[in-house]
Amino acid sequence: MSHSHHRYFVPPIMGIPYEYIEEDLSNKSSLLLKYNPVHQKIPVLVHNGKSIPESLVILEYIDETWRNSLVLLPQDPSERSMAQFWAKFIDEKILITARKVSFTTGKEQEQTIEELSEHLKLLENELKGKPYFSGEAIGYLDIVVANFLVFWFRNLQEALGINMFTEEKFSIIFEWIEKLVKINVFEECRIPKE
Repeated sequence: MSHSHHRYFVPPIMGIPYEYIEEDLSNKSSLLLKYNPVHQKIPVLVHNGKSIPESLVILEYIDETWRNSLVLLPQDPSERSMAQFWAKFIDEKILITARKVSFTTGKEQEQTIEELSEHLKLLENELKGKPYFSGEAIGYLDIVVANFLVFWFRNLQEALGINMFTEEKFSIIFEWIEKLVKINVFEECRIPKE
């Protein structure tokens, strides 16, 4: 894939102007190399001439910088820590296991899918009894989960011909996805299947 469409949707209440620059990872721009010389990856947020790389770090920076305009992370320290814990769980457990599915076959792939299914069930339990992962309104954890499950994993599953993330198995998460799909800004930021 020559172009990477790595984009986070954010609630429309933000109202913060920004410029979105598409990056061709097969031919990395001088801007990317300048602003993320360590990993040379996207996404990178550039604000006031300073670069902030990595998705989770960017979301936390946005929360801290524009706290008067929006609140992504909970104010309560223990709730905030738990949101960060689950985001890390997605980044370090779920995402790595999902990527492993792409590179395995046969029995090893079956075991990896089973492991991924268990991880997703743990995540789904966090949503039980709440309209959103972040509580009554969309927040930090909803953005992290949506980016993985809706923008990336569903497309990957379809591309690989795997049918493990289904409404029958994960009804609570699918109900949450239905709520998100009705939000215009969410639809605008979907990654094209191609």
